[in-house]
Amino acid sequence: MALDQQHELERMKEQKGEMTFFEHVAELRVTILRSVAGIFAVGILFFVNKDFVFGTLLFGPRYPEFPTYRLLCWGSHSMGLGESMCFTPPKFDLITRQLGEVLMQHLFVSFWLGLIGAFPYVFWQFWKFIKPGLLETEQKAVRGVVFICSGLFLLGVLFGYFIIAPFSISFLAGYTVDGLVVAPTLDSYVTYMTMFTLPTGLIFEMPVVAYFLARIGIIGAAFMRNYRRHAIVVILIIAAIITPPDVVSQTLVAVPLWGLYEISILVVARVQRKRAAAANTPRDLIVSDQD
Repeated sequence: MALDQQHELERMKEQKGEMTFFEHVAELRVTILRSVAGIFAVGILFFVNKDFVFGTLLFGPRYPEFPTYRLLCWGSHSMGLGESMCFTPPKFDLITRQLGEVLMQHLFVSFWLGLIGAFPYVFWQFWKFIKPGLLETEQKAVRGVVFICSGLFLLGVLFGYFIIAPFSISFLAGYTVDGLVVAPTLDSYVTYMTMFTLPTGLIFEMPVVAYFLARIGIIGAAFMRNYRRHAIVVILIIAAIITPPDVVSQTLVAVPLWGLYEISILVVARVQRKRAAAANTPRDLIVSDQD
């Protein structure tokens, strides 16, 4: 550990006091309980609004009035393309095969919506638990991390809901053969909607993960540029896993992921420039600034 970091850590310990192992465990327990309480509080709000959850949120991509279909059709007419970009999902019915399936899916959907809605609060709780263990310089370096991570996660969820879901549902519901009637179960529909949104929200955290990996020196911008082709292959594989087996859905996921990868390269390069500048700064200047 550098001398200036050691002095800073000692000052933090003198001001806050060093916690024992069991005190850390107790603090983690409180953090988890608060996070779970936040998820359940938001989940209950969704649970008591069953008609809104199913009729508007969950079943929204099934209806021609969904904003994505209307926006594409408006854009098609605005660009003089007529009806070429207008499409709506085929009409299909959802069925249940087990007694209590509706109730179980209602609980399942309410929990995941509670997690999505409470994600900023949950992340903030865990950040409060982690933050005291960081040096002051490290805390300044990741200032605004709660806002950035929460924003990226929610942006990814919205992308999955408004972009991936309508295209995928339209393709899958319309893909059939003669003599068959498309009537998926409620469980199947909920599973796909969950797969369209939650994994996408987590994947949108790629720039943040790249930032922390660059901070600890595991990856560099040159490494990411040299392995760009390999990364594209991995991105295509990930897109194939989290989307239905159709080219449209995979492309809709792969293109933003590639964009996130390029943004991550810029983030890592910026971290490296800052580390290089800090390494070239005279040690006595660093100590005097901290004093």
